[in-house]
Amino acid sequence: MQVREIMTKKVSTVSPQDSIQKAAKIMQDIDCGSTPVVEGSHVTGIVTDRDITLKAIAHGKGPQTPVQDVMAKKVVTCSPDTDAREAANLMAKNQVRRLPIVEHEKLVGILAIGDLARVHIFVSESGHALSDISEPTTRPNSVQ
Repeated sequence: MQVREIMTKKVSTVSPQDSIQKAAKIMQDIDCGSTPVVEGSHVTGIVTDRDITLKAIAHGKGPQTPVQDVMAKKVVTCSPDTDAREAANLMAKNQVRRLPIVEHEKLVGILAIGDLARVHIFVSESGHALSDISEPTTRPNSVQ
């Protein structure tokens, strides 16, 4: 099964110049934790609720802070022709819950871990991917 068969084609996005408040409102409206950042139809980044919290709010930045100040510029993407199992492994390897889907350098959809879980054949793969995504890369030292 290819990603194009299960991806969400209608994607809400923000531009790098949009405010983090706008990004947060989009995430609230569609009940997700991240949104692609695009210029035209080209993906230039991704912003998460965690980015907003840790890179803006925790540093006293206000709601009008531009998305470009907090977004991740390294974005993992795949094409609509990617095998869904390969996409699940890519998500696990990179510890991401959503993959922007790009074709001819244009955003054409998004694949969420939930999309994989909805496809019966991929329940085990998405479960494995989710457990890998949720695994912390480092643990803070305990106080001794």
